[in-house]
Amino acid sequence: MNEHSADAAWRVDRRCTNCDVARQLAPGLVAEVAGRSSVVRQPRTTAEEQALYAAAFACHTRSIRHGTRKPHPALDPFPLRLAEDVHLCGHNSPHTAGANSYLLHRPTGNLMMIDTPRWSSALATKYAALGPITDVLLTHRDHAAHGRQYADRFGARLWIHEGDLAAAPDADGILPGTEPIEIADGVIAHPLPGHTEGSVLYLADDTYCFSGDSFYWSRADGDLAVAESVTWYSITELAASLAHTAPRVRFEWLLPGHGDRKQLPADEFARRMHDATRTGELSPRPIDFTALRW
Repeated sequence: MNEHSADAAWRVDRRCTNCDVARQLAPGLVAEVAGRSSVVRQPRTTAEEQALYAAAFACHTRSIRHGTRKPHPALDPFPLRLAEDVHLCGHNSPHTAGANSYLLHRPTGNLMMIDTPRWSSALATKYAALGPITDVLLTHRDHAAHGRQYADRFGARLWIHEGDLAAAPDADGILPGTEPIEIADGVIAHPLPGHTEGSVLYLADDTYCFSGDSFYWSRADGDLAVAESVTWYSITELAASLAHTAPRVRFEWLLPGHGDRKQLPADEFARRMHDATRTGELSPRPIDFTALRW
């Protein structure tokens, strides 16, 4: 590739909303500059080129361009395997503020979708090619867009907590209360009110933690982080939820809706979850997207 050719250069246009997705997928190539993502270095290897294509196909505003061209569909890497039993859906939706979504493989051969990518029949066909998808699990109301469409396309059950039922009133499975609920063998829903009234953490096989927007991995802090500045329901409720839930969960993969993913030993995550329950550090503040520490 000729890095000096405008037709061949990668760039991010001004539609970028600073959602961090591109920086997760192409670290070192895409960075935050003046409050949005920017390509800070052109790719030098095939692997780096592929990372930028992944970022382009994940971007919810389609802001990542290869010169003047849209990326060719044949270069779409999604669904992208992250771990033995998890694929990243990519194709993040503008109707979920660009949230990540995932496919979880089960020992029976079926899959579960956690939150939803943008809707298209062609994408649904790609995801279904991995196996029968039996459940669509919504972590909270902000990520409920397209849930019914995907569930109907797959013939799957749609799940949401009763606290956020208004976002998916036709859900097939309604999660009540604040105690853990087993959805399927090895898959436990832990209600976690705070970010929204009906936020849920889904834990699979004591290995994979799908945390929605309740907490994430911050590269800036090198630690678990809670997005106090965009907690819609109650940060004090979220602090209480974390204190209630932290001793009950063990996992090796943190897979949030917004913010970065991380793999660590289960004991290390347990220590960090314990530290995250220090309620004195979580206090109400005005909504401020710019305060997020990605």
